[in-house]
Amino acid sequence: MAIDLTSLKKAVGALDRALSALEKSPLDGFDEHIRETLKAGVIQNFEVAYEQSWKYTQRWMRENAVPEEAEHPRTRKDLFRAAARLGLIADPEPWFTFGDARNMTSHAYDESQADYVYTIAQQFLPHARELLDRLEKASD
Repeated sequence: MAIDLTSLKKAVGALDRALSALEKSPLDGFDEHIRETLKAGVIQNFEVAYEQSWKYTQRWMRENAVPEEAEHPRTRKDLFRAAARLGLIADPEPWFTFGDARNMTSHAYDESQADYVYTIAQQFLPHARELLDRLEKASD
């Protein structure tokens, strides 16, 4: 069954644009306050793209997987394991790391945690693109 992936496309696109902008203008060229603000923007876009990713994965599974598979995931880790079995993602392990990083953003964190999540956001983008591509193909 086809799923409207507009929100996921927008979220992944926003993260892509934020990361691309910083690749063209590295953080080193800005003062501390601007660096923090730009990094926070990437982290915010990562949060939204991650949330959209797991929610669309869950939605696709509920509408397209066999009932036992669709109802089984009790945790996000279970969800991503099932997504890998169904071919929506290649490997669930990176998604566990992405989820842990996303959880870090829900709590007060220091600059080293922000740097870590920023790095994870960079690693996340190709995985999010791959998921979006596979969901588009699977929803045709």
